[in-house]
Parts: sequence; structure tokens; C-alpha cells
Amino acid sequence: MSYILNIEGVNKTFGGLHALTDIQLKIEKGTTHAIIGPNGAGKSTLLNCCIGRLIPDSGTVNFNGHNMIGMQPHDINHAGMVRVFQTPEIFPELTLLQNVIIPALAKRDGTFKFNPFRSLAKETELEDQAMAALADVGLEKYYDQHAGSISRGDKRRLELAMGLIQQPSLLLLDEPTAGMARHDTNKTIDLLKKIKERGMTKVIIEHDMHVVFSLADKISVLAQGCIIATGTPDEIRNSAKVKEAYLGESEDE
Repeated sequence: MSYILNIEGVNKTFGGLHALTDIQLKIEKGTTHAIIGPNGAGKSTLLNCCIGRLIPDSGTVNFNGHNMIGMQPHDINHAGMVRVFQTPEIFPELTLLQNVIIPALAKRDGTFKFNPFRSLAKETELEDQAMAALADVGLEKYYDQHAGSISRGDKRRLELAMGLIQQPSLLLLDEPTAGMARHDTNKTIDLLKKIKERGMTKVIIEHDMHVVFSLADKISVLAQGCIIATGTPDEIRNSAKVKEAYLGESEDE
């Protein structure tokens, strides 16, 4: 079995609070692995430790065989681990097309060489790829609108397109359907299933159990900073421990 992400013994404290305690987690290449748990369980903290926004007190985060601890977030991103955030991180004053081209340029040219406002005016070779990414998420007809003018749900999809155009080997999704109506949620589920067919590995934090059980090959459950269970959707659905800790309760982390 080949693992793209191997988290071993990760601990993180904030003052006297143990946000993460001895996290052991393996993500198999090509799968969709969901992480669920009650509000404040440590899910977003765990993702932030993976992408370099937080440094664990101890432990390792191995991505494709290399320890990411101590690496800068842009270097981790360039290595192929891309996160789509719960609150969209977009350029509201630029068009949707420009928003999608920017991360593609940064990925191709490198962070320190890249000046987006100088490059965008003359960059044309990535436009087709950017339009295809927008089409993937159903936003191609809005390509020339300013990103700040679209709905929250569309901003979520725009950031997903910004992640997809980088062709990551591991895509981390933090609440990808938050704020979406059921119709839009189902469209996002279909999109993420299509991405899986391309072989992209995904880790999803999600409060909507319909999304989790529609997409996940495996599910890990975090409670009070500890992983209390990992298994198939059926194993998690039928676990008394998981039901007590989380399932059937609402979450909004």
C-alpha cells in the first residue's frame, strides 16, 4: 500500500491547551480521506500543521517521503500539497480568469520570480487551462467578472478551480460545501468524484455527512485533539464510539 501523506506523533499545544495529541494518520495515494469531528476537535489545526501554517511541537508530516516540518507554506504548495480554505482566499479586484491564472503562473515560474500584475497582461498560454478549470467548477460563463462580485458559494468554487489548475498530487479541502444550497452541494460532490477519477488524492474536512459518506473511501474521527477512529464509511457509521463523540451532532468549524 502506497501512502502519499504519513503523519506520525504530531502534537500541538496552545498555552496549556492540547489541540492535537499524538496524531497518527496515513493517507493512501489516490483515495479520498475525510476527517470529521465535533467543533473544536482540532481538524483545521491538523491541516495547518500539514501545510506549514503551524509548526507542531513534535512529530513528523511526511509528504511523498519528505518531512514537511519547518518548510515554508509556499514550498509545501509548490511540492504538490494544495489547500482550499474554509474562507475563500481570492483576489476580489481581479476577474475569475485572472484569479485562476495567478496560481498556475506561480506554480510554473516559482514564487520568487513571479510578479502577477506585470505578467498577467502579456500571459496567454495558460488561459485555456484556466477556462477549463473554471468550466470544471461551473463558472466559465463568469470568467470576466470581478471575483469580489460573485456569491460566497461561487467564491468557494473559484478557489477550488485555483487549486485544481495547479494539478496537485494532494488536495486538502476545508469545508468545501460550506454555505452552499443542496443543489450546489450535489454539484460539488459530482465534481470531486470526477477529480478522483483523475487519480488526485484528497483530504476533506466536512461537517455535512451527506458529503462525507458520498465521497470518502476512509474516514478519521477527531475528538478533543485525538483520532478516536479510522475506517471505512460503514465502519464509522456503525461505531458506537463515533456516534457518541460526533455523529448526529452539528458542527461548524
